[in-house]
Amino acid sequence: MNVSTVAKDENFCFPIPDILETGKLELIPFEPSLHAEDLIQGLDESSWLHVPVGPYSSADEFVERFWNERIRPNAGSYLFVALDKSSNIHIDPVNRPVAGMAGYVNTDAENLCTEIFVFVLPRFRHTHVASHTVGLLLRYALNSLNEGGLCLRRVQWSADVNNTASVRLATKMGMKMEGVRRWTAIVPMHKAGASNARIARKGDPRRECPGRDSVSLAICWDDWEEEGKELVEKIVEGRMNL
Repeated sequence: MNVSTVAKDENFCFPIPDILETGKLELIPFEPSLHAEDLIQGLDESSWLHVPVGPYSSADEFVERFWNERIRPNAGSYLFVALDKSSNIHIDPVNRPVAGMAGYVNTDAENLCTEIFVFVLPRFRHTHVASHTVGLLLRYALNSLNEGGLCLRRVQWSADVNNTASVRLATKMGMKMEGVRRWTAIVPMHKAGASNARIARKGDPRRECPGRDSVSLAICWDDWEEEGKELVEKIVEGRMNL
């Protein structure tokens, strides 16, 4: 498959602007011909450890198995690319370095809720990239229509219980812990280190594969209006460091 022939996603259940941005970061719609190769070159095996998909051996495989199978056909999913502009805000956006990818999944337009996910390239970890990416996704989802947002009621976050960095990030961005859901996904054997370390019962058709327990966090519209919006604005404007 030639990634240059694959178009960007126009199937999402809500409108998506051409750009979401802070002073240091841009989120733009993923386009395979522009971004797939940079993402695959930049993400390493550790980037995929706590999720049931990946890693991918090539840009073509990523586009076919992740983009074409999981994201693009699904009206509840959307994928962005994060571009870092902190080093030089005057660089043409086409030439800005890819810092990660992020998006909305499990979006329910009728019930006004969604879930967000974020991947940060290893060289951009422990920088502004993760917090600004989460902040932009929250701001667009939860801000009112008059503020240019979608006015959703709920945004959730799901993380492997072993991924303490993910849970910590979500918490610092204003999300509230709601509990642990057990056995939420089957984990491939090569990711057994990110499993719940429990053996499935006899007769399980995939007993050889371990399982994942997931921490559930969320921020709802009332949390957002009471304190979440102010917290996120302080973070993305550089008035608070994580």
